[in-house]
Amino acid sequence: MSDHKDIYSQLGVSSKKEDVHKAIQNIDKGLYPGSFCKIVQDVRRRDDYCSVFHSDGAGTKSSLAYMYYKELEDISVFKGIVQDAIVMNIDDMLCVGATGDYFISNNIGRNSRYIDGEIISTIIQEYYSYSKKLSDLGLNTLICGGETADVGDVVKTLIIDASAFTSLKKKDVIDLSKISNNDVIIGLASSGKATYEEEFNSGIGSNGLTLARHGVLSHEYYVKYPECYDQSLEEQFVFFGNHLLSDKIKGSSLTIGKALLSPTRTYAPIILDILRTHRKEIHGIIHNTGGGQTKILNYGKGIKYTKNNLFQIPKIFEIIQSSSETQWKEMFQVFNMGHRMEIYCDETTAQDIIKISKKYNVDSKIIGYCQNSPSKHQNLLEIKSEFGSFKYDQKDII
Repeated sequence: MSDHKDIYSQLGVSSKKEDVHKAIQNIDKGLYPGSFCKIVQDVRRRDDYCSVFHSDGAGTKSSLAYMYYKELEDISVFKGIVQDAIVMNIDDMLCVGATGDYFISNNIGRNSRYIDGEIISTIIQEYYSYSKKLSDLGLNTLICGGETADVGDVVKTLIIDASAFTSLKKKDVIDLSKISNNDVIIGLASSGKATYEEEFNSGIGSNGLTLARHGVLSHEYYVKYPECYDQSLEEQFVFFGNHLLSDKIKGSSLTIGKALLSPTRTYAPIILDILRTHRKEIHGIIHNTGGGQTKILNYGKGIKYTKNNLFQIPKIFEIIQSSSETQWKEMFQVFNMGHRMEIYCDETTAQDIIKISKKYNVDSKIIGYCQNSPSKHQNLLEIKSEFGSFKYDQKDII
């Protein structure tokens, strides 16, 4: 597999989504074109408010949950992908400073030959349970129902998506166009066990699961689960890894399956705490989802981002890289690689933010800094890691 460059694209997935960005390049970018999420006029037409409506989901992680369930008969894994779908929405929206009431709708597409009523009941109940947990953590969240569609002609197993809506005051918007020379970058770790989490989190999140599944799992699943991959893929790219779902990870309490299925961590309690005291000092918040560590290239104006003090790579990413033989430069383009939330501010404010994060047992530190880009109108990124230094520009993530 090492002979193949850009394995992610060989699997039919793009971290760049060039065609999607091209399709929307002339679409109105909203009231704050530099913001992490599109912000539009307030739904109630209030002059001092604006609104945000967002959609995201668990992606192909739901297919992995199905495989794990079939192998180990553990239906609880479907609860984790509900958390994935919700967190991929709310943590994006927290990046624009939206901390008010959240209204969430779920969308389930299933093939009823494989996904029965017990699984659907588990999923729907978890939407309500996790919503309550978020509310208990300080982010008032209300589930407003949803849609379950039997779409076996187009969905092989299961798709779990969600949409979220909220409003906020315009004066509270965090606009990434304010990122400036001399800002530092704070990273909030993606792995470990936060005070509000029930078990250790591998840090995987919900991005790059197509590469993670196929690059880590054994080819024996090729025959066993034809419903879990694109039949048009060349066989060499389907489950070409070295591991079974039940394999134990050395030095960890997790199996390979559990590590790949660790629910996406929400940073909501931490971000709420930070914004209560430091909202005005924050120039940007980035959720490292699609595009991994290169996500920031989409934001700011004429900035060179340098990330030179990264966290130790969580074990799951070492396993993915070793098993799939993916180049390290591509790993940083696909996965969060150890921190999934970044905050941009001055160094003095950064020290307070780090203390707040650590109250929740989430490791945090300054992982880099910002400078004016030598290419005046283009953002640049350099990652200096234990695996080498890698340079990216906006051609690497559009």
